[in-house]
Amino acid sequence: MPNRHFTSDNVAPAAAAILAAVHAANEGYAASYGADPWSARLQAIASEVFERPVEVFPVATGTAANALALSQLAPPYGAIYCHETAHVATDECGAPEMFCAGAKLIGLPSPDGKIDLRRLRSEIALADDMGVHHVKPAAVSLTQATEWGTVYRPDEIAAIAAFAHAHGLGVHMDGARFANAVAHLGCSPAEVTWRAGVDVLSLGATKNGALCAEAVVFFDATQASEFARRRKRAGHLWSKMRFLSAQLVAYLEDDLWLANARHANAMAAALAAGLRDAPGARLLQPVEANELFVALPEATVARLERDGFLFYRWPYRELDDAVAIRLVTSYATLAEDVEAFTAALRAGGGGAR
Repeated sequence: MPNRHFTSDNVAPAAAAILAAVHAANEGYAASYGADPWSARLQAIASEVFERPVEVFPVATGTAANALALSQLAPPYGAIYCHETAHVATDECGAPEMFCAGAKLIGLPSPDGKIDLRRLRSEIALADDMGVHHVKPAAVSLTQATEWGTVYRPDEIAAIAAFAHAHGLGVHMDGARFANAVAHLGCSPAEVTWRAGVDVLSLGATKNGALCAEAVVFFDATQASEFARRRKRAGHLWSKMRFLSAQLVAYLEDDLWLANARHANAMAAALAAGLRDAPGARLLQPVEANELFVALPEATVARLERDGFLFYRWPYRELDDAVAIRLVTSYATLAEDVEAFTAALRAGGGGAR
């Protein structure tokens, strides 16, 4: 039976190569707390991927990666600017604020999930005017790909980063779907991170085939000072670190991460193509990674749910008589899964709009 689960890429199984790497790392004994060969290999391969020496700190969750990275950039009285729909602001239960010991997240609106530089300028000017009465601007957090499935181009990142650095702010990138963004752009990982001005990246792997592995990547070793202690204090220094590092090595080696992302993106593009011909369907955002947001009649959404298709109804601005849903593909999504969904849509009848 075709898979009918389009709620998230988190629901996909772990990739066979990742599981094989964990199994191989389980042979025999190895030094603990990151003093193992897999962790050393991870530092080397990540430096190759990003074309410069980097400092890599594996953690088990994206929430930990984001919260710890931001705590390195923002003091307790600091402001972290992000999009109003950013995962750090809406889905992490206050973890960034807790790990920063009180820093304030300031969400900026825009229709496409990207930070509007003009709005950021306005917010920084307000903070300057308010002085000690306002939290001090400390960091900007960019989500790549965004929560609306859109992707920042290198020049967009560079413009925001240049402004941020000119005002003393660090630049963080939440890269839960970083691989999907890089695959869409067709650029090098360096072009869309440190060369564009990103200081620290939360490198996602779990959504793209890993079992449970993310990493905080610093592009300047001086900015990683004492970060190892932050990770330990947060409970993410695994004693058997080899099992996290082995996943990330397998993820980055031989471009598995990009191959997986390209497939997920291709399935999203195929799904978008099918939706364009479906009765009453309307795409709400450009499909640039592996997430789709589509407006459908309530009757169609209800019928798909009765047919066993799984997806999220998504909050969106007024849509008259339509309902917004989110569909997510993964490296494990098959062409027949996409065809099953689009066939079910077409079976409903009606006219496209």
